Amino acid sequence: MTVKGCMHPPGCHTGDLPVLASATVGARFWLLIEHSGPWAAYLEDCLLPKDVHTLIKRATSLGIRAQLIRRPGRRNPANTGIHVMVANSTGPEPWIAEGVIAGPDDLDLDNVVAGVVPESCILVSEPVFLVCTHAKRNACCARIGLPLARSLAKMLPDTVWETSHVGGDRYAANLVCLPHGLYYGSMSQAAAIAAADAYRSGEVILDRFRGRSGTPEPLQAAEHFVRIHTGELSVGGVAVESSRLDGDITEALVRGSDARFRVVVEPMTLTTPCGTACADTITTYRLVTLDRIKPVRYAPSALT
Repeated sequence: MTVKGCMHPPGCHTGDLPVLASATVGARFWLLIEHSGPWAAYLEDCLLPKDVHTLIKRATSLGIRAQLIRRPGRRNPANTGIHVMVANSTGPEPWIAEGVIAGPDDLDLDNVVAGVVPESCILVSEPVFLVCTHAKRNACCARIGLPLARSLAKMLPDTVWETSHVGGDRYAANLVCLPHGLYYGSMSQAAAIAAADAYRSGEVILDRFRGRSGTPEPLQAAEHFVRIHTGELSVGGVAVESSRLDGDITEALVRGSDARFRVVVEPMTLTTPCGTACADTITTYRLVTLDRIKPVRYAPSALT
């Protein structure tokens, strides 16, 4: 897809360039605040109620990623309190909860980081899908993201939200699946529907899968390569158990499909002949080695 005024390298928005291992590393906990807009380029510059700015500042200080959200095509939310959702994307059992609060003091964000649902919120049983449509941050996000959000919302009403910047404008349209924090990029409408359906079934689709937020990029790459090798697609079916860094080389011990693998990856830069107007470079990861670790078999001790 070509977007007027887009300065990203060709192939970024079509899936022709790799998107793996590019999910936002700092997003382990989430605060979603419904606000119809308009949205400035940065949240601190938005014309928001004082209480909303206070919530965003508190969240940021705790390492919680704050996002503004709104329903696709709808710009008139109820004027009764502040509608929020909070999510913890860490561990094997992530969760998301929502509530309507009167002010910042009604939402215990410390509990979110501690893995506890705040008393002012209730757990949500359905997944939540975020599509970045933040025009003031990057025009590509709105021009590609808006039609995708509206299309996806028709298929999955009440679970889809437009959202502010999620990271990775070059990969618009971006889709985030909560509570696990799974990122997809360069999404077409068909690809987004497939990814959402897979997530609702507890699986990932590797095509245009950026990775899981909150995980360092080299480890996202290691998990990705194990999924390719084993065919394991369940959301929790692959996980890094340990890792070490040696210069640019990352070695990880990864569990997947009832086996363990030693995976070595290194960063690589793609050359994209897009002219002098394009200042971006695409960094991705290359698989160096992937070896299955054989279990150690201990001989029984001799009886004496």
